[in-house]
Amino acid sequence: MNPALWLHRSGRLFAEQPALFTGTRQVATYREFAGRAARLAGAFRSEFGMEAGDRIALFLPNCTEYLELLYGAWHAGAAVVPVNAKLHPREAAWIAANAEAKLFITSAKYAGAVKMALGESPCTIIEIESDDFRRLYTCPPMPLPAERRPDDLAWLFYTSGTTGRPKGVMITNGNIMAMVQGYLSDVDEVFASDSKVYAAPMSHGAGLYNFMFVIKGARHVVPESAGFEASELIDLAGSMDNVCLFAAPTMVRRLISVAKQKGYDGTGIRTIVYGGGPMYVADIVEAVDAMGSRFAQIYGQGESPMTITVLPKAFVANRVHSRWKNRLASVGFPFSSTEVRILDDANSEVPSGEVGEIAVRGASVMSGYWMNPEATAEAIVDGWLRTGDMGAMDEDGFLTLHDRSKDTIISGGTNIYPREVEEVLLAHPSVAQVSVVGEPDAEWGENVVAFVVLEPGESCDDATLDAHCLENIARFKRPKKYFYIDDLPKNAYGKVLKTALRERLSEGSSHP
Repeated sequence: MNPALWLHRSGRLFAEQPALFTGTRQVATYREFAGRAARLAGAFRSEFGMEAGDRIALFLPNCTEYLELLYGAWHAGAAVVPVNAKLHPREAAWIAANAEAKLFITSAKYAGAVKMALGESPCTIIEIESDDFRRLYTCPPMPLPAERRPDDLAWLFYTSGTTGRPKGVMITNGNIMAMVQGYLSDVDEVFASDSKVYAAPMSHGAGLYNFMFVIKGARHVVPESAGFEASELIDLAGSMDNVCLFAAPTMVRRLISVAKQKGYDGTGIRTIVYGGGPMYVADIVEAVDAMGSRFAQIYGQGESPMTITVLPKAFVANRVHSRWKNRLASVGFPFSSTEVRILDDANSEVPSGEVGEIAVRGASVMSGYWMNPEATAEAIVDGWLRTGDMGAMDEDGFLTLHDRSKDTIISGGTNIYPREVEEVLLAHPSVAQVSVVGEPDAEWGENVVAFVVLEPGESCDDATLDAHCLENIARFKRPKKYFYIDDLPKNAYGKVLKTALRERLSEGSSHP
């Protein structure tokens, strides 16, 4: 099963229906969308010698070309490696090298830095603004999508782990099919009249949610800003109608704030699926009060993309059930194609209401981590994905999260792993020890905070460490605050007590 077959089919069934938009400007019908993907596939095969299973890395902001490249890669039988556009070029280059990508498509802004970081890698870099890129659209099309099996790799998503190095989550064609079926059966219907708006990064969940809209012949809209601007989204909803999008809770909060200022009631928006971070009950109650029953929630991980639990619109808007607040505080119930258990340390299922580790099994669970059998064996035990998240399942099957993976910071819906930031800071000659934790923030969910112990006799300041971080990691990962302390709190085994550091933040003190 090749996802490119869906676009190939829609290119014939919905040939003249509008497909791709930048803002309100149409840039392609479905016939043109499918044709461009087929020509890119032909170029990937003839110009670059791409073979089935080869990888193509995309390091780009949201744009309509992103969708054409995704489907062009799949049409050719390749797998895509979507790289978060907010990453540092060195981080993006590391991912491309680890994935052994044959082709790396990026913008002129980053091409030079990526090329330098890749060094002698045989990976070919193409700038999306260049004549070389535009020439790909003139190549003879590949007539039919390459034949692919359900267990073949389609999407290689890199998510950082506690070791500080990203891990490549292998998402197969079968995983994507399960995700699509889960959305259509459990999250929401999709119609040809819908406008799928890409306000969140296409390298993540927003991009994964393209498939069902391609299948139905709906419109795909990339905002002029290429991201999320509340006022722009409201204007788009007024122009395009039947807008559907994926949004982080922080985006929902900003949208509601602007909507209330403007007196906007949600007209033109059909569905907002939110996930990727904690949504407070008061915030979603306010959202429904302001804009009505337009919100659905999903809980997933890169290892089981968008497919662990769901709270559909009717449940989010329900105010009649005796436990509606408890349900609204949950992340919903398991998808119809997914099994979810709550396990104790002995891998035994705990009774309803008790807290344990969330484990998932089903057709949506990844095949493993790219070239990392040790991590795969640790994550998937007896067929169950151990999520690292703690939660409890009530007697009706609603799952409530009690903690995320132990140290992960979620800021603006994006996961930030403290070990990555710590390793960069420890590379500075003035830093002897460091520990990074998250501090609650009303707008972003959490902010990154670093507790720093300097080398004896050394001095340093925030600006110096900020500059060091910006040379090595993405801007959004750098700490918003630095606290300089004499020593990090540790237990008897020398392990840093991050709980003690978080307590200092909650008490408003950075001192022992």
